[in-house]
Amino acid sequence: MKKFLGAAIFSLLSLTAFAQNEISYTVSFPNAIHHEAEISMLIQNVPAGALKVRMSRSSPGRYATHEFGKNVYHLKAFNEAGKQLNIKQSAGDVYEIPTHGSSVKITYTLFGNWIDGTYAGFDETHAHMNIPATFAFPLGMDSRPRLVKFNYAEKQNWKVATQLKPMGNGTYFAPNLQYFMDSPTEIANYKTASWKVQNTDGKQQTVHLITHANDDQKTVDNYAEMLKKMVDEHFAVWGEFPTYDYGNYYFLDDVYPENAGDGMEHRNSTSIVQRTPKIEGYEANLLGTFSHEYFHSWNVERLRPKTLEPFNFEHANMSDELWLAEGFTQYYGNLLLTRAGLKTVDNAVQTFNGLVNAVLLSPGAKNFSPIEASRYAVFADAGVAIDQTNKGNIFTSYYTYGAATALALDLRLRTEFKLTLDDYMRALWKAYGKPEIAYTVPDLEKTLALLTKNPAFAADFFKKYIYGTDKNDYAKLLLNAGLVSQKASPNKAYTGLGRINAVEGKLILGQTLIGTPAYQAGLDVDDVLLTIDGEKLKDAAALATLTDAHKPGDVLKVTYLHRGEEKATQLTLTENPSLEIVPIEKTGGKLTPAMQTFRDKWLSSQVKSK
Repeated sequence: MKKFLGAAIFSLLSLTAFAQNEISYTVSFPNAIHHEAEISMLIQNVPAGALKVRMSRSSPGRYATHEFGKNVYHLKAFNEAGKQLNIKQSAGDVYEIPTHGSSVKITYTLFGNWIDGTYAGFDETHAHMNIPATFAFPLGMDSRPRLVKFNYAEKQNWKVATQLKPMGNGTYFAPNLQYFMDSPTEIANYKTASWKVQNTDGKQQTVHLITHANDDQKTVDNYAEMLKKMVDEHFAVWGEFPTYDYGNYYFLDDVYPENAGDGMEHRNSTSIVQRTPKIEGYEANLLGTFSHEYFHSWNVERLRPKTLEPFNFEHANMSDELWLAEGFTQYYGNLLLTRAGLKTVDNAVQTFNGLVNAVLLSPGAKNFSPIEASRYAVFADAGVAIDQTNKGNIFTSYYTYGAATALALDLRLRTEFKLTLDDYMRALWKAYGKPEIAYTVPDLEKTLALLTKNPAFAADFFKKYIYGTDKNDYAKLLLNAGLVSQKASPNKAYTGLGRINAVEGKLILGQTLIGTPAYQAGLDVDDVLLTIDGEKLKDAAALATLTDAHKPGDVLKVTYLHRGEEKATQLTLTENPSLEIVPIEKTGGKLTPAMQTFRDKWLSSQVKSK
């Protein structure tokens, strides 16, 4: 009895302490038709001294800085007696309250009309919330739990979907700021399909497809069946599911043509925003985002770079490891759809073709390493800028660069060690992901050395291909699977002019890339093309026709306008450098049994029969 009484008193004290320290929000949508939400935040047990409240400038899953504070207005503060407090706005997203009582209530209006994984959007059909874009927070109180209550009784058939823990009566819980900020929320009249998955420990968890789209339930159910096959292939790579908090994982899918489009991973959910009229008829095109984001529930959400720990909500984290966190995820996102039978082998080959072309031919990959590409994420990952950059010449996406690196490492492990990239990912999971120990680049090299039992190989791979800009021999590696890498347009002339915009009869050049004939000729972005070889061109098609009439080595006179001044230059055509990857049997070559076996083991299902 004493033990029970003691436990009851302890529990009561714990609840009292929780009530005194929780940060509580309420959200309502009286003017959703004009994209506004009304938000209040109650902070109890406020320490003495100035209270600082701010909006985030970054978001989990995003690597660049964003200005969420620009969409906040009518912000006010009140003490426990309801008296309005003085506020000093010390920055665009920071509010200081010099004097206050033991509790402070903050209220504000939030505008949101951008439906993607980063921002918030409100209208009569739904409330789509990325938490950092929606909720202000007090500084110095990150460890305090959060409660949020959504008020939407006037919105017919709306319901909440989120990885936050439901507490009843429309209220949801997060244990701290980090978890709260990582919990996107969709409130809508959505349709859902759910299924159970069993982990290696025998425990069951539930995967939910939450779909706000113009589709019927049958379409949603059929799509869920496709996702089940995909999920099974992900499980086969890792050997087990993550332990999802509260036993649930959510695909929060919003489909509408005017959406911004996006995919954003979170710990137990992903926000997937797609720009099609509906799911039906577009299933194959939409699966890639699902596969990529789901892989993240292992890779980056739990197998996590130290540079992202803890996540900084005041400015973007600089990370060296996005080539693995995002790039390897990109590789597997497409590969596992092929293994699941949801994409064809030809689809996979087409994807590999894009990766190889990017890593071998782009100036960014030629001159910058995967680590340097990762660091550029603070500017490239949906970062907003109005000035032109030299991005085309200095940056290759860490998604693409990392995926190409994953492709090479997978093929090398298979040919040199009778191992696979799956083995490497499982080794990383066991060492760092499952115990949630944040890793560094040296940790990644160490794990490769232990897996292969060849430290020299691991050291060489990281020195050349991660820290350095060397490139693997993709043609040799792909041939093991009976895939031939060859020139896509042999002996075809190439100008390197790239994208050309036709505006009011003028042909305006886009950025020219280092090493191309156009770049060597001194042509640059916004130059207006007048004539080539004495011929005035009307559009890009005319340029293609003229180019096809010449051969590599031909020298063409080009006239153009640069800032209104007419100039002339000589452009020396080269051979088109583009590559293509083709199954050997389509080139007239022989697909040997060894090649077929290699291809099957690589691209076929890894799911063990149940």
